[in-house]
Amino acid sequence: VQLQASGGGLVQPGGSLRLSCTASGLSLAYYNVGWFRQAPGKEREGVSCSSYSDGTTYYEDSVKGRFTISRDKAKSTVFLQMNDLKPDDSAVYYCATAFCTFNGMGPRGYWGQGTQVTVSS
Repeated sequence: VQLQASGGGLVQPGGSLRLSCTASGLSLAYYNVGWFRQAPGKEREGVSCSSYSDGTTYYEDSVKGRFTISRDKAKSTVFLQMNDLKPDDSAVYYCATAFCTFNGMGPRGYWGQGTQVTVSS
């Protein structure tokens, strides 16, 4: 099983990026998926997650209103649309299978390799 996060890059403050999470060896259509990030010297934190069963989503407070998690029609790809990016959003972003409720999230199972997001002028 392998998850793959992609779509990171260098963007100016206020800019946007869309991250994608795909998987081989399993179908994300049947898994809750979370996005996590880790900046240098900081602990990994959950950013957002999507429940496959009932569509529940969760957002960490600092990204509410700026980030949107979604799935494609087949639910095999999970996206994280990131708007109005700030320097504090700079981190390596990972996707992982997760537990996901309306008020919290955490990793559960499989991790992908990360994609670097750098927000800088």
